[in-house]
Amino acid sequence: MLLHVPDVLSAMQVALFRERLAHASWADGAITAGHQSVQVKRNAQLPEDEPIARELRAVVLEALGRSPTFLAAALPRRIFPPLFNRYGEGASFGAHVDNAVRYPRAGESREPVRTDLSVTLFLSAPDEYDGGELLIENSFGTHRVKLPAGDLLLYPATSLHQVTAITRGERVASFFWVQSLIRSDAQRRVLFDLDTSIQQLSAQLPGNPELVRLTGVYHNLLREWSDV
Repeated sequence: MLLHVPDVLSAMQVALFRERLAHASWADGAITAGHQSVQVKRNAQLPEDEPIARELRAVVLEALGRSPTFLAAALPRRIFPPLFNRYGEGASFGAHVDNAVRYPRAGESREPVRTDLSVTLFLSAPDEYDGGELLIENSFGTHRVKLPAGDLLLYPATSLHQVTAITRGERVASFFWVQSLIRSDAQRRVLFDLDTSIQQLSAQLPGNPELVRLTGVYHNLLREWSDV
């Protein structure tokens, strides 16, 4: 499931992020690349222990907790601490698949995170740069994604994906991974659709007794499929 989640960060928050990141000490993006991806990764990344990274990471996590769409779609069990990257002119990240398991840095929880879902939170507006599209391949073809600043894309970490070369401007984003309560992408899709339908019916038919039954179906499926 590819899902666009709008307005995770407000315009004011995006402006704060950009101001703070403009004064950050960036490093080579290879610092978190695996054996395969290090060969095709050409960007800059904020070190995880950079004070600005810790500050902004907390804001991202708080914003995720306020996003009902993100929570309903991802059903997060663990979230890898958000990271930040920057693509200047000529930078790119070739086709790759994310590592299946990630370990947070020392000093934070060392619980491994199974990467069920990849997340990109855009911090640059589309008109600020040319190129830099996120290309994601699945059974329906290749999807080209370039979202407004403050919006988020959620997609399966099993997908082959890449970031095309920047030809003008700069692309800044936060990226991270989610271990879901539901390992299966297909089952997460069913639960998200059911949850969305229940919410819409609740608004259209408040107090309808069948909503209780449908809500029970949702929770029974969640109980059956979750790996808690």
